[in-house]
Amino acid sequence: MQFIYFLIILLVVQFLKTTLHTKVDYPALDRELKIIRWVGVILFVLNFSNESAFIDWVWHAAIITFVWYINSKEEFKSSRSMLSSISIIIGIGVIWSFLVVIFPTSLESFDSFYDAFKFVGLIWVATIWFQNRKQWKQLEEERKLRLIEEENLRKSEVRKAELEGLVAERTKEITLQKEELEKALENLNNTQTQLVQSEKMASLGELTAGIAHEIQNPLNFVNNFAEVNSELIQELKEEQAREQPDYELIDEILRDLADNMQKMTHHGKRADSIVKGMLLHSRSGAGEKEKRDINALADEYMRLAYHGLRAKNKSFNASLEKNFDREELFASIIPQDFGRVFLNIFNNAFYALMERKKIEDENYSPTVWLSTFAKDGMVEIRIRDNGPGIPQSVRDKIFQPFFTTKPSGEGTGLGLSLSYDIVNQGHNGTLEVESQSGVFTEFIIRIPQNVPS
Repeated sequence: MQFIYFLIILLVVQFLKTTLHTKVDYPALDRELKIIRWVGVILFVLNFSNESAFIDWVWHAAIITFVWYINSKEEFKSSRSMLSSISIIIGIGVIWSFLVVIFPTSLESFDSFYDAFKFVGLIWVATIWFQNRKQWKQLEEERKLRLIEEENLRKSEVRKAELEGLVAERTKEITLQKEELEKALENLNNTQTQLVQSEKMASLGELTAGIAHEIQNPLNFVNNFAEVNSELIQELKEEQAREQPDYELIDEILRDLADNMQKMTHHGKRADSIVKGMLLHSRSGAGEKEKRDINALADEYMRLAYHGLRAKNKSFNASLEKNFDREELFASIIPQDFGRVFLNIFNNAFYALMERKKIEDENYSPTVWLSTFAKDGMVEIRIRDNGPGIPQSVRDKIFQPFFTTKPSGEGTGLGLSLSYDIVNQGHNGTLEVESQSGVFTEFIIRIPQNVPS
């Protein structure tokens, strides 16, 4: 029986050390199990050197103490299923030892049965051990899988925290970029508003220069005839003061005065019509379309643009050619907007002529042609100049906002862009350009007449 106890101690100790990883996880228990194993070895050696009933009872005490030890440790809870098989063998061994003391001769015939029981008990313990070992291996696999899952979960949590940190950082960066873009957009809108206002003021300045030059002629006539009339009146007074006045001379002076007054009235009305016309074209309102004579409007702004440029450069001269297919050509337009279109295109045309004149010889004759046509309910206006032309690479960009070929300070790049929007969006028309470098540039405006009946 001592050999069976010895094997039980060795098997259980090894099972506990292996399944619980006592060497790593429970160092104190590992030392205690080693001591128990050495105690078993010592008792087994003593059993060979001195076989007696006392040694049997020492083994009984040792194995019972071992079972108690295992049952008392919470760490060995998973291995307590083995104690049931061990306890049966221990119990029968203790009972057999008592019976041998009480009936030493009567049990000799049962020794074979007892030996068979010990063998079966040993097999039973081994079976339980192998079964527990198999379960332990399954539990160990499950534990490893659980550890892997826990590790993956830990890694995922760490990754999640890293991603959340990256998302928070990226969100902060995007928020800052959004604020910067909003600020940049606000600055851009302010700058665009200022540039548009600058373009309008530049157009207004050119328009004002043209108006001043256009009004100057009739005012000069009025002033000149006023001076002549003053002289004629003085001459009339002197003739009347004579003792014998020359009545034929007096009648001639009166006729001259009447003619001069008529001419002064004519030129005064001319100046008045120019002022009223420009106020009408430039007034700010709801932008409602009105029936207007395209020929008269285009001709007026052609002359205003020309005189505006001559006010800056008195040495510049150009020929103005007009070709209208009918005397009057009415269309439904927004006058003040279309006036800006005409002014922008004519200003560009005269500027191009002036630039080419700087490099051309005396045989070059700067000319601007204005043509209008009416066909199938559409009005077509062509404004052509024999300036340096527009290269193809530039031609595709001239209607883009802020694009200009003029030197810095001479253009904002908004004139043609605004004109394009006024014609295409404001009047459902088209604004196109045709050009040949070194030969000509021609802007073509097409709009529906839409004249109210």
